[in-house]
Amino acid sequence: MTTSGHPAIEYIRIDKWLWTARFYKTRSLAAQAIAAGHVRLAGHPVKPARDLRCGDSLEIAIGDTIWSVVVRGLNEQRRPAVEAQQLYEETRASSERRATQRETRLLAPVPGSDLRGRPTKKARRQIRGFNEGF
Repeated sequence: MTTSGHPAIEYIRIDKWLWTARFYKTRSLAAQAIAAGHVRLAGHPVKPARDLRCGDSLEIAIGDTIWSVVVRGLNEQRRPAVEAQQLYEETRASSERRATQRETRLLAPVPGSDLRGRPTKKARRQIRGFNEGF
């Protein structure tokens, strides 16, 4: 994916591609994820400077979500999300797995996920009373 008038690029660093495809907010976060082993190229761990080409398959673990994508385009600049989604194609198994995880989260939310901010004065009294009872 290039603009007219510029030659097409054949390869790009994997950390830069993850940043341009908007999997990570910064390039350094992408490099940290790669170094931690959260990104695999064709099933093998890689280093941030590894060259990525069109047709390569990646497994990207972000939190508890695992993306399996095939690289469809290369771009050196970070573009809007709509254009960034054209740089890769998610596999059918990956999209089904993510949909199942999304449904599971909706049906059984994590306990305490509805709590926001600091407890109120009344809630603090209840907590203190509960803790002093033991």
